[in-house]
Amino acid sequence: MSIDYNKHFTTSLSRFLNSEFEVTVEDFEFQTTRKEFEGDITLLVFPLLRFIKTNPEKLATAIGTYLVDAHEAVVDFNVVKGFLNLSLTDAFYLNEFDIILKQEDYGHQSQAQDAPTLMVEFSSPNTNKPLHLGHIRNNVLGYSVSKILEANGNRVVKTQIINDRGIHICKSMVAWKKFGSGETPEHSGIKGDQLVGKYYVIFDREYKKEIVDLISKGVSEENAKQQAPLLLEAQELLRLWEANDKEVRKLWETMNHWVYRGFEDTYMKLGVSFDSYYYESDTYLLGKKIINKGLAQGVFYRKEDGSVWIDLTEEGLDEKLLLRADGTSVYMTQDLGTALSRLEDEPNLKGMVYTVGNEQDYHFKVLFLILKKLGFDWSDALYHLSYGMVDLPSGKMKSREGTVVDADDLIEDMTVQAKTISEAVGKLESLSEKERKELYHVIALGALKYFILKVDPKKSILFDPEASIDFNGNTGPFIQYTHARIKTLIRKAAMKIGEIDLNLKLETKERELIKQLGRYPEVVILAGEQYSPALIANYLYDLVKSYNTFYQNISVLGIEDVMQKNLRVALSQKVAEVISNASSLLGMEVPEYM
Repeated sequence: MSIDYNKHFTTSLSRFLNSEFEVTVEDFEFQTTRKEFEGDITLLVFPLLRFIKTNPEKLATAIGTYLVDAHEAVVDFNVVKGFLNLSLTDAFYLNEFDIILKQEDYGHQSQAQDAPTLMVEFSSPNTNKPLHLGHIRNNVLGYSVSKILEANGNRVVKTQIINDRGIHICKSMVAWKKFGSGETPEHSGIKGDQLVGKYYVIFDREYKKEIVDLISKGVSEENAKQQAPLLLEAQELLRLWEANDKEVRKLWETMNHWVYRGFEDTYMKLGVSFDSYYYESDTYLLGKKIINKGLAQGVFYRKEDGSVWIDLTEEGLDEKLLLRADGTSVYMTQDLGTALSRLEDEPNLKGMVYTVGNEQDYHFKVLFLILKKLGFDWSDALYHLSYGMVDLPSGKMKSREGTVVDADDLIEDMTVQAKTISEAVGKLESLSEKERKELYHVIALGALKYFILKVDPKKSILFDPEASIDFNGNTGPFIQYTHARIKTLIRKAAMKIGEIDLNLKLETKERELIKQLGRYPEVVILAGEQYSPALIANYLYDLVKSYNTFYQNISVLGIEDVMQKNLRVALSQKVAEVISNASSLLGMEVPEYM
């Protein structure tokens, strides 16, 4: 656990307030003292004025005077308006560090037998194109949130819904049939998901040509878009697919299989994994059953053309289509079926997190509200982890036009950059060629993931590959390099950590480092509550900065005093451990050598 100041001071504070003012207070608010003021921790006095009607500075002075006399950990105090800044003894922080040092997997809670089960959905791609930079943000965010929730003692199921049917895959299928000449990944040497994506781009190109041709013949642009032969073929293919046409289904299965193999290769490169998979081709049928149930309950209604809708205008939303007039499903159909299917698979499910971009905010408001209206109480435990878009300095990406930043290409390009920079600044002579290649990949992924995750999920990102891979500043490689430096120091020390001498005098930088270590468990809890890896990432940066300041100003191995050396090596070792643990919550590896 983190340093619990309430635990240390509540008894003394309660006794004093009861004795002096005849009030009972059992909970107090502490925060780290601001850098411009002297002190270690600050007691917020203003909340106490609810119980004690007096001047806040007068009350703070009275409490501070009492604590200096009565509590062995308090050596001095100062008052700034309604804030009581307390200076604590070295022994207090040495004792806290001793407790931290002895904890295995510090800051992470173990999973109890009756731990709640949470499901985190992420990735959830369409099978008509390869994964791109936007998918990378989705994947690293969802995976990181899964790890953070696990670190808070939950059982987590990492899942995805694969959008393997619909008009998008039919477009790729039509283009492959017309222009593919039987091309396969094996014969072309093109990765399966990239091959299918190639034909999605071809469809869009040829479709636009047909629109131009129709317009030149006097057809309005709106009608041309609807009457283009390629689009009509794709729509017919979708109808045949839903009618279970054998030939259409066979081609669909073949092309999807190409895509799945391509996705798995990318996931492996990215270092993410899943515990379960759901397929739209399965869940949309269950969604149709739910819609029939909703019609019977009067929650939904059918229009004259046969389409099914729900009216949410009383809730400040609008009318939402659930089933088209021709009986084909929409995304909402599938999502209703998927939600119910997951609950059936995980009957002890206590919550579900949907990692989906903010362009779908409205969709999830509607989904959760529909489930609630259908009587599913567990809809209150659903959460949309909404995140902003990610673009490159060159501009936005459009998959239809073939201007996306392919995930595989980006990872490869960053690995090359990592190799160039590492060879310039690192000492890699002792590593084999295989070890070097693995290191370059670890650095590239660390740069990529950290750059994305250090930003609050709700904010959009302008991803700059060159800035992300810098070995200085708030970057993944900076954190990885610090970890490697500490591990090298520990190897040079070649000593077994002994008991901490609680009578040592702490240097200011040592004290600050202990305080930073003490914050970690609380940060993990907050990151879980807020579904925000950014809290972990920015804590990591603060910890690494604190350690580097400590390392640059204090001799670790050069000091003669054995107990002082023992403390400094122990501090270094625990910092390395926390860097590694916190980085793992971001899905980021930290190397032993760099």
